[in-house]
Amino acid sequence: MAGNCSSRCPSPGSHATFGECIRSQNIKVGYCRSAAGHDFTRQKKWDSELAEYKSARAQGIQPEGTSLAQTRRAVEASNKVGLAYDAGTRTFGG
Repeated sequence: MAGNCSSRCPSPGSHATFGECIRSQNIKVGYCRSAAGHDFTRQKKWDSELAEYKSARAQGIQPEGTSLAQTRRAVEASNKVGLAYDAGTRTFGG
């Protein structure tokens, strides 16, 4: 019966089929679409939004939040005026 178990089985020989062995290990596929929302595409989007926010902060700009729209509004306003926007004080420059 040991031939039915995977090489990483914690209890070799205790499963009737290879599928039973794999299911008993509760293996998950990383970043698959799921009810919990764990999704690689969503993660990439979030990472890129945070990268833009970090870039804005490095320029002295303080957006109202970390969303892409908020960050871009703050950067556009700063570019129009020529001074860094601060959402906390709603002023330019500092």
